[in-house]
Amino acid sequence: MEYLVDLLKILLPAGIVLYGMYLVVVSFLSKEREKTLVELKTQNSQTILPIRLQAAERICLFLERITPNNLVRRSNPGSLTAGELHTLLLVEMREEFNHNFSQQVYFSEETWEAVKRAVEEVTTILNQSRQMLDEDANGVAMAKAIFAQTLERKNDAISYALKQVKSEIQIYF
Repeated sequence: MEYLVDLLKILLPAGIVLYGMYLVVVSFLSKEREKTLVELKTQNSQTILPIRLQAAERICLFLERITPNNLVRRSNPGSLTAGELHTLLLVEMREEFNHNFSQQVYFSEETWEAVKRAVEEVTTILNQSRQMLDEDANGVAMAKAIFAQTLERKNDAISYALKQVKSEIQIYF
């Protein structure tokens, strides 16, 4: 019996010390893991933030470029027929959209949907403007019809998309 008591006198403190060491090691490893995750997130944000800013700049530039007024100004409507101008503007807008399509990975679904709605609205403006004119109308008449349609609609989808992109970027600052 005395042997058992002496054994407990040795094993009990040793067990307590081992359990304490276990808790210290687990706590240390947990803090190290958290520290590593924080460093990794910091490095990611330093890498990704400039890319996201560049993506936002590209989308804002894209939205400005596809406004009907800017589309028409970049073309030469005086030397084209209405049909040629319509086709030229649609092709230019689609090329711009396809060129910036990959930027969607840096934005929320809601923001990208707003950008797509803006593209659809501009396409609608161009198509409705073309439908309002005769087959033999010239490019200047098409440009006037586009400007009239733009004034009626006020480019709400483009402004909304720009606001969405800007507000999403403001989160990082």
